[in-house]
Amino acid sequence: MPLEALRSDTTPPGLHYVLTHFDIPFIDAEHWHLWIGGAVQRSFELSLRALLRAPSITLPVTLECAGNGRSLLRPRPLSQPWVLEGVGTAVWTGVPLAYLLTRAGVEDDAVEVLFTGADAGSQGGVAQQYARSLPIEEALRPDVVLAYRMNGADLPPQHGYPLRLVVPGWYGMASVKWLTSIKVLTKPYDGFQQAVAYRYQQDAEDPGIPVTWIKVRSLMVPPGVPDFFTRSRILPPGPVMLTGRAWSGQGAVQRVDVGIDGKWAAAHLEHPAAPFAWCAWSMPWVADPGEHELSCRATDASGAVQPLESEWNYQGMGNNVAQRIKVSVA
Repeated sequence: MPLEALRSDTTPPGLHYVLTHFDIPFIDAEHWHLWIGGAVQRSFELSLRALLRAPSITLPVTLECAGNGRSLLRPRPLSQPWVLEGVGTAVWTGVPLAYLLTRAGVEDDAVEVLFTGADAGSQGGVAQQYARSLPIEEALRPDVVLAYRMNGADLPPQHGYPLRLVVPGWYGMASVKWLTSIKVLTKPYDGFQQAVAYRYQQDAEDPGIPVTWIKVRSLMVPPGVPDFFTRSRILPPGPVMLTGRAWSGQGAVQRVDVGIDGKWAAAHLEHPAAPFAWCAWSMPWVADPGEHELSCRATDASGAVQPLESEWNYQGMGNNVAQRIKVSVA
């Protein structure tokens, strides 16, 4: 997502970040079915038409790639080279997952729910369909949605048509696209995307801990205009309104501080559209001629604060270091 798109409450699908592990599958919705089974009292299949007739919810959710900020780490881990643009906020419409799980009748010994997509390939030498699981208590949250619309229209192919999972508050890897099946498990899932990928590790031998909730982050709309080659910012002297967005999966954003050449001041915060949608912030600045460094950092209700220095890990996950922008005022 280009950072100038932070001006919009809702990100258009073509600007919203996309990460696909394998090819985008072609799915004929007329013949597509979602299978729900495993440790349930009643297994069943649903067509898209049946899902469209089921109770639905609509909610704005900010999704962020767990690798967002990876390119800022030194040495840089080898994977998708995100800088800060792996994020977006869309309005998702679909069937609450809890509704279908309740209809299936989850068994008492269930511990996780496994979601499998139609996208297939090989990663780490393992042939697989992309699949991830959620703890049963997360899967039964009322706001976890099986989405078939994005911003009021059918899901675009790159965003999971005809059906995808959206898990508010969790990094994007949990929101499995192109869903084909939902299976309730009595043992934790140990597939590649769960046991090997998406873990906070110090080195290749470290088993690490799983990536889950989105860390607190704020981003600023780069002020002024960019230089074509360097993308450094240029703006005239005088008053300018600095604006941006902030979000967290671990509690509402309580504060955003904006730094001007190392001096910090609190920005004005607006209310988010929903608990897991970003909130807007703003702060006026009178730009003096010269070179300046602008930065921003957020604090959430859990007390977590964006660090001023990156915290390195082997897979380059969850790097929520405070953003810095160099500007030339002339």
